[in-house]
Amino acid sequence: MEKLIIEKSNGARGVIFNGVKDVSSLLDKKHLRKQEPNLPQVSEFDVVRHFTNLSRLNFCLDTHFYPLGSCTMKYNPKSYDVLCSLENFSCLHPLTPATNAQGTLELIYKFEELLKGITGLSSWTLQPSAGAHGEFTGALIAKTYHKKDKNRTEIIVPDTAHGTNPATAAMCGFKVVNIKSNAHGRVDLEELKKVLGPKTAMVMLTLPNTAGLFERDILEISKLVHAAGALLYMDGANLNALIGLVKPVDMGVDIMHINLHKTLAAPHGGGGPGAGAVGVRKGLEELLPLGRVLFDGQKYTLLTKSKKSIGQVKSFWGNIAIVIRAYAYLRQFDGKTLGNIARNAVLNANYVRVKLKNYFPAFFDEVCMHECVLTIAKDMPNLKALYVAKRLLDLGYHAPTIYFPLIVPQALMVEPTETESKQTLDGFIEAMKQIFEEAKKDISMLEHAPHKTEIGVIDEVLAAREPNLKW
Repeated sequence: MEKLIIEKSNGARGVIFNGVKDVSSLLDKKHLRKQEPNLPQVSEFDVVRHFTNLSRLNFCLDTHFYPLGSCTMKYNPKSYDVLCSLENFSCLHPLTPATNAQGTLELIYKFEELLKGITGLSSWTLQPSAGAHGEFTGALIAKTYHKKDKNRTEIIVPDTAHGTNPATAAMCGFKVVNIKSNAHGRVDLEELKKVLGPKTAMVMLTLPNTAGLFERDILEISKLVHAAGALLYMDGANLNALIGLVKPVDMGVDIMHINLHKTLAAPHGGGGPGAGAVGVRKGLEELLPLGRVLFDGQKYTLLTKSKKSIGQVKSFWGNIAIVIRAYAYLRQFDGKTLGNIARNAVLNANYVRVKLKNYFPAFFDEVCMHECVLTIAKDMPNLKALYVAKRLLDLGYHAPTIYFPLIVPQALMVEPTETESKQTLDGFIEAMKQIFEEAKKDISMLEHAPHKTEIGVIDEVLAAREPNLKW
């Protein structure tokens, strides 16, 4: 056994056996316990069972169907985790010189090349930490692009956009101009024409939009935007419905972000980590954040100086593990397979929509894309989306997103994605039907749901006014 004695400047001595410190010997006595903690003596089985049972209280993909309509992809291969854990990736210091980080820089460069292939956009940056951070980067690019035209102070955002779009525009100092959708849940061209003009810097579209619908007039929209001298931004958080089927550049998109944690097989549980890669069309490359990876045919280097760049938006590629997963995903599947994946995402959403038509009708009753936005039938005025969401927990399903998008009353946004089987979807559909029948018989039972979870109904008003912040 190797023994090493170390001495601190205050005279305290510590002992290390085989690399493990006896930390108590390095601390002043006043900070040490006077007696051993009173911990229960339990077997290893008891410990393992305790934490295993705790984990089962969570609703997660490993245990339940997750119909949440959000920017969270459901396909997270365990094998990709092994790749992210490879020492040369996971232990690389962010200040490592480019000459000693050739493998990581090569992966970044090749991944950006793959993104160019599926989108048609000219150049990419992987710096942004998440979708909203990608939007922020895109808005800064638009601001820099229009820097000689001080009148370009507005960004137009439809009411079917992600809520982060107007917030991002405001953070970048733009005036947000909201436009209402038409009766079909899409951009109203006449409304767009009214607000487009010399003050417009950019139009931000979520495509497909938050109602789960594709903008049929996208080519006309891009034509109008460009004729006004503005840029067209695509919030690509819902790209999983289009990947392999259409390239954003062919729709006139100038700038877009992709949520790697939504479309390209990276987990995003608990709010992070994510990654919001940003791409631009030809002519805007020099505006991208600094730190771009270049390749001269022999070695990879980092571009760190540019007068036109917006500068860095993040210190390093801190979420490189997300990039590795996304790269593996695009290497695993070719364009044809990606197209089939998108088709399956659309198929599953429409299967749920049609099967629940007589129970929870879609607010826009037509073919949707990756998600269907359901609502409460008009003849069930006492039933609330919240009741449905909480009752689903009793029946073994994570709740869908509710009350969003805001243009849909009592919204239930269901996104099954391409990964779920018909059997799983049928089980969810039957659970929704059961809730519908329960609502007709005894609405109070739903009001007090969930009944089977560890924590039942809480007093939401009291919780908001007097939050219990103690551990």
